[in-house]
Amino acid sequence: MTRTDGQEERRRRLRELVTTKGFVRTSDLAAEFAVSVMTIHRDLDALQAQGWLRKVRGGASCLPSTQFHGSVGERMATMTQTKQRLARAAAEELAPGQIVVIDDSTTCLGLTQHLPHHTPITVITNSLPAITALAKEPGAALVALGGTYFPAYDAFMGPHTAQSVSAFRADVLFMSTTAVTAGRCYHMSPETVQVKQAMMAAAARRVLLVDHTKFANQGLYALAPLTDFDLVVVDDAVPAGEVRGLRERGVDVRIVARDTSGVGSRQ
Repeated sequence: MTRTDGQEERRRRLRELVTTKGFVRTSDLAAEFAVSVMTIHRDLDALQAQGWLRKVRGGASCLPSTQFHGSVGERMATMTQTKQRLARAAAEELAPGQIVVIDDSTTCLGLTQHLPHHTPITVITNSLPAITALAKEPGAALVALGGTYFPAYDAFMGPHTAQSVSAFRADVLFMSTTAVTAGRCYHMSPETVQVKQAMMAAAARRVLLVDHTKFANQGLYALAPLTDFDLVVVDDAVPAGEVRGLRERGVDVRIVARDTSGVGSRQ
């Protein structure tokens, strides 16, 4: 095994330990892997930069289970049909010739299946799966946002990504969120918030796709109130009280029912 292979294996195991235990001490990790404390600090810095964990005083912490929403693979396998219905309904907002921003969410990734029906179209995104899906689509002019690659999100994040977004002006933004609490979007990563806020500022129209599970999630960093979106697309399992509260705040909510083949309802 090469030195690089050994480092990757150690970081993979370290990540598993943090996820399993919730908190691990730097000194214990150094003893566990028979390396120096400085080496563990470098490992933790790298894993934190990738979005896997958070360094805290004396060690590293995983997000609580109520706040940890899984890797990209786990999120793609969750609420799959609901996300597909939300994406199909949101695609009604598309029109040929538009400049569209798509965020790194697995919910909005489903839009890439509908874009070929609305070409020619320009797509700006920081999502690597979306970039891969659209790279060979002849009718889509693809703008890939650079920055620091975060494996936990399979996307580019951070200040350089946010700065890249600010250079553009788009017709419409499609995005999702980790959690909705008291009518406001939340995320667990400040880098995510930074990029999504830049996307919102760059778009003339903003569409939020959010399934009912997001209303039970928790987030640490506030992104924006739902009143900042021109349209919020939800599935019909969102509690009626939540929908009523949003509409009372002036939010335009479109409910996607399970028996309508994805056609939205404003009723």
